Amino acid sequence: MTDGHRMKNDERSSMTTPETKAASARRKPRWPWILMLLLLAGLVAGGYYAYVKTQPEEGEWGPPGMGPGGPPGMRPGGGQAGMRPSPGGPGGPPGGGRRFGGDPRVGSALAEKRDLPVTLVALGTVTALESVTVRSRVEGELLSLHFTEGQRVKKGDLLAQIDPRAFEVELAQGEANRARNQALLANAREDLARYETLLEQDSIAAQQVTNQRSLVRQYEAAVAADDATIANARLSLKYARITAPISGRVGLRQVTPGNIVRSSDTEGLLSITQEAPISVVFALPEPQLPQVRAAIARGGLPVEARDRDNRTVLATGTLRILDNQIDTSTGTVKARALFENRDNVLFPNQFVNVKLKLDTIAGATVVPVSAVQRGASGAFVYVVGADKVARMRTVGTGVLEGELQQIVDGVQPGERVVTDGVDRLRDGDTVRIDDAPPAGRQGAAGGRDAARTGPPGERAQGGRPGDAAGAPREPGERRRDGLPPP
Repeated sequence: MTDGHRMKNDERSSMTTPETKAASARRKPRWPWILMLLLLAGLVAGGYYAYVKTQPEEGEWGPPGMGPGGPPGMRPGGGQAGMRPSPGGPGGPPGGGRRFGGDPRVGSALAEKRDLPVTLVALGTVTALESVTVRSRVEGELLSLHFTEGQRVKKGDLLAQIDPRAFEVELAQGEANRARNQALLANAREDLARYETLLEQDSIAAQQVTNQRSLVRQYEAAVAADDATIANARLSLKYARITAPISGRVGLRQVTPGNIVRSSDTEGLLSITQEAPISVVFALPEPQLPQVRAAIARGGLPVEARDRDNRTVLATGTLRILDNQIDTSTGTVKARALFENRDNVLFPNQFVNVKLKLDTIAGATVVPVSAVQRGASGAFVYVVGADKVARMRTVGTGVLEGELQQIVDGVQPGERVVTDGVDRLRDGDTVRIDDAPPAGRQGAAGGRDAARTGPPGERAQGGRPGDAAGAPREPGERRRDGLPPP
């Protein structure tokens, strides 16, 4: 028997072919199927967990025993809203709404009727009406400076002194030459008078008289040249005393005593800038030019110069000057507003925001700019009626002044528009008005969160689970036990 079994096993081994081995090698492993089953089980468990978490607590959708369905025509609202009509049900809105979370809270404001100023805002630079770089007009050694940096000086005040000795010598030399030439001129004139007498007596030749007359004219020209030399020397002496050409504030000095100064020095000795009055130069858009020109013709346009943050009014002036042409590259025209600047608030080359009051629109309908939204069909707002339903309404906008937007049509004064929480709204949604400031809303939310951290099942007196005791309720709001508010 043993030999027979061995022979059968040998026969079976001999019957194994290469095709059988290849088929065994092509068998797929089982671990991918096991992994897929584990992933499917995880997804099922996660879905069940999410389903359990989204289910309301007992009694949340109505009194015990009512079940999640509630009364006919009502659907769960969640949150503080309790039960509210379901879309399309009896007494319910036509559509919209949310399955969980209740009616959205929104901030609102009333459209007002008021006088709206029409202003124009531009960027400007404070520019001095007069600014001078003081340079020496003669060459020489700088002996002294008679000012301190930052000092206010008046026109004609002495600023610096250049060594005058070379000019004094030039003046003395010119005066001496003039005296000599004047003596020669007097002698030549006397000789000319004698020669003319002798010529009448036919005692000398006429040529001699002609030569004498020419000599007199030469001496007269020499005396005139001496007078010019003297005047130039006196002018150099005057230029050696450098005085202030305008009134203003002195800047930083560029040279110190002992240096040789020349009229060709580019930096000069110092600079003087006038601070009062002062001007602000800014650009006006071309479409506003007719209104601005009309205001200037009436006596000027009030202008406010504000700080860099556009919060504080630094000075108030008047627009009186426009450039003589429009810059075609920018479509603007330069304007200059004048300011008295008696308190020296404006500083040369300071950056300021310029605000011009062009006109005032009487009885304009305005809303907060946050209420106006933009869409494919244009500007629109959400108007909340007495039924607390937000309706989308297309509006026409006008002038924007600060945080106020003029509404030309679409909204009437006294209507309530949504200003906060617009991103959570749809046309026809029922809303809850919450006009408290954002900080207050956050504080209230923080109080509710703190209440929720109490012991499980703990209920605030007169409220709902997680609400602070005595928390106010919205008008018409139902309690979570399904009963009307007290």
